Amino acid sequence: MTEAIGRLPSLNALRAFEAASRHLNFRLAAEELGVTQGAVAQQIRGLESALGMKLFERHPRALSLTESGRRYAGGVRRAFEVLVEATHALRPEPLRLTISVTPTLASKWLIPRLPVFLETHPDIDLRILATDRLSHFQADAVDLAVRYGRPPFGSGLVVEPLFDEVQVAVASPQTIATVGHPGETGSLRGHALLHDAHNAWPQFLEIAMPQAPLSVAKNVRFNQTALAIDAAVSGQGLALAHTDFIAADVAAGRLIRLFDTELRTGAGFFIVYPRRTRHADQIGDVREWLLREARSEAS
Repeated sequence: MTEAIGRLPSLNALRAFEAASRHLNFRLAAEELGVTQGAVAQQIRGLESALGMKLFERHPRALSLTESGRRYAGGVRRAFEVLVEATHALRPEPLRLTISVTPTLASKWLIPRLPVFLETHPDIDLRILATDRLSHFQADAVDLAVRYGRPPFGSGLVVEPLFDEVQVAVASPQTIATVGHPGETGSLRGHALLHDAHNAWPQFLEIAMPQAPLSVAKNVRFNQTALAIDAAVSGQGLALAHTDFIAADVAAGRLIRLFDTELRTGAGFFIVYPRRTRHADQIGDVREWLLREARSEAS
C-alpha cells in the first residue's frame, strides 16, 4: 500500500492540473491557487513528465485538454471531492467567508443588520474586513466585497449594484436650535461643515444654497464619513452623507435633514466577487441577503 501511494504524482501538481483543467488557463488557475503562473506551468510540465504523456495542447492564445487529459481531469476532480468530503465529515466547522467593505458602510449599514443573517445562516462565519484600501481577492483572502465607485472593477469579477450614492445634509436638533437652520437664515455663518474624503459640500451647496458664501462657514475634515456623521450627532456641525448611512440617526431623532436637496454623484456601492469561486453557494447566500436588505431600505 505504501509503495503504491509513493508512485502517485505530488498533490501540488494534481491541484495545479485540476484548477488548470477547469479554467483552461494557467493564469486563472494560478490566481485561484495563490501562486504564480510560472509555478502552475512548471507543475503541469512535471506532471506530464511523470506520467509520460501530454495533458494539454498549447495553442498560441488558448489551452485545451488532450483526450488523456480529459479522462484524467474527471478522475482527479472526483478524488479531490472525496478528500474534501472526508475532511468535512471528520471535522465539521462553519465555513468562514471574508467580506471587504468601507469602514462607514460597515459601521452604519452592515453591522446593524448582521444579527439576522448570522441567526439564519449558522453554517457561515463572517469576517468583516473594514478598510478604505482596495482589497485583493486572492492576496487578502477576500470572498466578497462591497466596493464604492464606478465599474469596471477588474476582469474575472461579477459586479452587481447594491445602491446608488445619494447624499443629504444633516445636523443635530441642538445644532439647529443653537445656530439656526441654514435653509431659513440663508446663511452658513456660525456653522461648521463636516467634510469627509469625498469633499462634496461645494457641489451640494451649489444646488441647495447657491447664494450662500462658503467662506463664512468653518471647516472640519475627516478621512471617513462615519466620523463626520458621529461629529454631527454630537452637535459639532453639518454633515453630508449617504441617505442609508444616516437613516437610523434620523429615525431616532439624533439628526434631522436640512434640505430636500439630494446630491446624486453618479457613484455607488457594488457587490463584487470572483466569477469562479470555491464557495459559490455561500457567497450566493450573502449576496442575496445584501440585495434584500438594500431593497428593503429603498422601499
